[in-house]
Amino acid sequence: MIEVRPGGRRRIDRVLAPGYASEPEALPLPTLRERRDEAAQEETDLSYLRRLLHARIDIVKAEQLRRSSDDPGDEDVVARLTAILADNALGPATGSGRHQTLEPTRAGEYRRAAEALVGDANLSDVVSLSDDRLAETLDSYREQEGSVSQRRREVQAVVDTFNAEIARRYARGTASVDELLDSQRSVSGPDNEQDPA
Repeated sequence: MIEVRPGGRRRIDRVLAPGYASEPEALPLPTLRERRDEAAQEETDLSYLRRLLHARIDIVKAEQLRRSSDDPGDEDVVARLTAILADNALGPATGSGRHQTLEPTRAGEYRRAAEALVGDANLSDVVSLSDDRLAETLDSYREQEGSVSQRRREVQAVVDTFNAEIARRYARGTASVDELLDSQRSVSGPDNEQDPA
């Protein structure tokens, strides 16, 4: 389960802290953008973890299906891994449909966390698990996926709050694209500016 620790130092602790997005209208525009970007990065990382868990759920379910079929055959789940994962990728979308341009920042950490849910079994070992252990593994993955999905929705609400406030300021004329471009130029510095010729 993904817990949010009050006063914690992790990004998710900050993004989901009670006061983080409570009064966006009182924040200066640069702070709004900074917080929105931090929340968007957390959303990206949670989406990555969610995809990892979905892949593992698909693998366990495929092994259960193989075992329950009349002719389980010799081909194990690992040999059919590409097809199993492709079936999920081609199915109907179940996420938020939000386009994300950021890369996950904690990919290795999340892969290890997903594997730790199965204890001493790894994906190449899924065929050797007992039926009971396979069912426990699936329950564990589903429980974790539910927790990740819940936190992801909460973080998305924070991103949406900041985006709405930024859009409101542009609509009212209290923020301008020129200010945004000026602030980006000052961050990148004159050495990084492109030659217009």
